[in-house]
Amino acid sequence: MALMVVSHDNFRLVFWVAVVPALVCVLLIAFGVEEPEATRPAAQPRFPITRDNLSRLSSRFWWVVAFAAMLTLARFSEAFLLLRAQNVGLAVTWVPMILIVMNVVYAASAYPFGKLSDNGSRKTLLVWGVGFLIAADLVLALAANVWTVGLGAVIWGLHMGATQGLLSALVADAAPADLRGTAFGVFNLVSGMALVAASVIAGGLWTAVGPATTFYAGALFSAVALVGLLTGRRAGGESRPS
Repeated sequence: MALMVVSHDNFRLVFWVAVVPALVCVLLIAFGVEEPEATRPAAQPRFPITRDNLSRLSSRFWWVVAFAAMLTLARFSEAFLLLRAQNVGLAVTWVPMILIVMNVVYAASAYPFGKLSDNGSRKTLLVWGVGFLIAADLVLALAANVWTVGLGAVIWGLHMGATQGLLSALVADAAPADLRGTAFGVFNLVSGMALVAASVIAGGLWTAVGPATTFYAGALFSAVALVGLLTGRRAGGESRPS
C-alpha cells in the first residue's frame, strides 16, 4: 500500500512539473510574440492543398517528404522506449526518466547539429542522423538492463537532434516562399500518417514476436532510408541535399 501511495504521489508531481513549461509557453505567446503588419490585402480563405498548389511543389520537396516518411517508419512512437525500460525491469515510477534522458540529449544536441547543418554538408549530417537511429534500435533490441536502455535513449536523442531541425530546413528550402505553409502541412500530414503506420507495425511485432524484433525492424527501416539517402536520385536531375 505504501508503494502505491509513493507511486501515486510521484505521478502527481510529474504532472505538476509539466504544467510549468506549458504555462511559460502560454505567457510567451501572449506577451512575447508580435504579428508583423500585413503587407498585402488578406486573401479570401480557401483550402490550401489543391492540385495547382501541389503541382508547384518541386521534386526536391517530394524527395524530402518520401525520405522523412521512410525515416518515420523506422522511428516509431517514443512510447516504445518506455515499454522497453519497463520490460527490462525499471519500476513504473521511474520509467518516464527514459523519456527525460532522450529529450535532454535532443535539446542539448540540436544547436550544435544545427550549426553543423549551416556550415557543412547537410547530406553528411543526415547520414549521421540515420546512423544514430540504427545504432539506437540495435542497442534497444539487445538491451538486457536499464542502463542499456538508457544508452539507447541517449543515442535516440542524438538522432532527433541531428535530423528534426534539418528536415524542417530542407522543407523550407524546397518549397516556394508563398507555399511554405502548405508544404509544411503536407510534410506533417505524410509524416503523421507514417508515424501511425509505424506504431501499428511496431505494436504488432511487439505483441506477436517480442520487443527485440520491434527494434530490429526499426533498424531495418532505417537502413532502407539510409540506402535511399546515399543512392537515390530525384526527378529532374536535382541533387540531393548537401
